[in-house]
Amino acid sequence: MRGEIVRLEHAWQEVVQRHNLPASVRDRLGELSAAALLLSASLKFEGKLVLQIHGDGPVLLFVVESDAIGGFRATVKCRDDAAIAPDASLADLVNRQGQGRFVVTLDPGREHPDKPPYQGIVPFEGDTVAEVLEHYMQQSEQIPTRMWLASDGHRASGLMLQKLPTQNQQQNDNSWEHCQILADTLNRPEMLQTDNETLLHRLFWESPPRLFDQHACHFRCSCSREKVAAMLQMLGKDEVDSVLVEQGSVQINCDYCNALYRFGADDCEALW
Repeated sequence: MRGEIVRLEHAWQEVVQRHNLPASVRDRLGELSAAALLLSASLKFEGKLVLQIHGDGPVLLFVVESDAIGGFRATVKCRDDAAIAPDASLADLVNRQGQGRFVVTLDPGREHPDKPPYQGIVPFEGDTVAEVLEHYMQQSEQIPTRMWLASDGHRASGLMLQKLPTQNQQQNDNSWEHCQILADTLNRPEMLQTDNETLLHRLFWESPPRLFDQHACHFRCSCSREKVAAMLQMLGKDEVDSVLVEQGSVQINCDYCNALYRFGADDCEALW
């Protein structure tokens, strides 16, 4: 078996402080952020992993983008004036009519310009972020995977176990079952309040895992004025001019970090 464990504090608070979200939405976004970092830690390229949950309930979209070295950003889009209960489940938020779907995108990035992004789309199955991801990994990657996720306004944490093929299948099945039973003893307060090494020791003290190097996780938004300028150029001069006439300037707000980019008439003229 192999596993990943992640614990976010300051990096997660960077996201929390940028979005005013109901507690249930915030916590699901934190769980998805932890899950994205767990999955992207095994990427063999310098690209990005993007997890999206498209919803038909109070929440229209969850998005988390992460890379193999611990950088991530996250955002969420809610319906205007949607009533959201503080204890709403993920299914309550995004799958009320059974139309929710889960999308995974692997973007190889600049390192492999000849390779297009890979995208997998599966129906929404499960009541939690962990269950949705476990279903995806089983159906799309054929890798038995279990996840334990927790989040609040201060921290987000996650543990992932994956079963690897082996020659001794019976012994592997028994070990896999045993490790799941141990990890199922985890509760939400324990995951949020306990550091990674202590948590692993409590779970697997009888057969301590072999630990590899750890790395820090951090909030990182890739937006920039140059990227916004390129987007405006793609829109075209007529579209940009119409916004200038109506509003006096073009203002673009980043959904991830809330940075505001303002282009006045001279700035827009310089684009062309």
